[in-house]
Amino acid sequence: MKVLVATEKPFAAVAVDGMRKVIEEAGLEFELLEKYKSADELKAAAANAEAIIIRSDIINADILEAAPKLKIVVRAGAGYDNVDLETSKAQGVVVQNTPGQNSNAVAELVFGMAVMAARNSYNGTSGTELRGKRLGLQAYGQVGRNVARIAQGFNMSVSAFDPYCPDEVMTNDGVKPLHSVDDLYSGNDIVSVHIPATPETRKSIGYFTITNMPLGGVLINTARKEVIDEDGLAKALRERPDIKYLADVKPDNADALKAEFGDRVFFTPKKMGAQTAEANINAGIAAARQVVAYLKNGENRFQVNK
Repeated sequence: MKVLVATEKPFAAVAVDGMRKVIEEAGLEFELLEKYKSADELKAAAANAEAIIIRSDIINADILEAAPKLKIVVRAGAGYDNVDLETSKAQGVVVQNTPGQNSNAVAELVFGMAVMAARNSYNGTSGTELRGKRLGLQAYGQVGRNVARIAQGFNMSVSAFDPYCPDEVMTNDGVKPLHSVDDLYSGNDIVSVHIPATPETRKSIGYFTITNMPLGGVLINTARKEVIDEDGLAKALRERPDIKYLADVKPDNADALKAEFGDRVFFTPKKMGAQTAEANINAGIAAARQVVAYLKNGENRFQVNK
């Protein structure tokens, strides 16, 4: 059985070596497709694959239909909106992610952005400190929990809104549970977004949400650009010159926002939350192990398209 590792944005070489070792020691065939330039290249490579491991690569209906032997797709990372879940389920293809493997890397990036915002992008003017500030987390999954852990080291007060997480999980971590988006945004100096892009969350953070923040509010988004209403964001920044927006997911209107708002906005040139050597290795090897566990034993603990 062939396992295809298909990454337009390659894994680190040490991660590839580790994945190859896991897969070949299980008696499976390893194939690597890196830096491909078109979907046709991916389709051709996928034609005889029983398993595909990807990063941010798109697995849509065309790719799935071109891979009749495919049994499993593993996204090395937490988000999986780059995979067509409906078509994969209809074709009997299991889709998994690797939750938690990139979470510390993303959480540390959140704090890199928080410090940048507090110090006015290091432009020489007087900034503020994070100690004593209120941090709100929109979702309390693996990334949110790591952000909370780091925030407590800064002596920040931390609260979170996540209707899918029991209150006691948060309180056990020293985090105050909140029960509405309004409370999250109105009661925190910094809000860090960790929600997935779903039909319910797309464009859910907009003008009214953002302008509900207190004076000097900072919004940090290391999740998905689709959860932001970009027109509403621009309007909020225009009417509230005290608010800042920093993101690891470059918005479609990034150039216009940067031109109008300068240092009040910041975007990484590409999605960099998981761009550390440690996260790269952890996620890749976890994906390889999950492929082996499914193909050999039918283990589907991390399946996201049940």
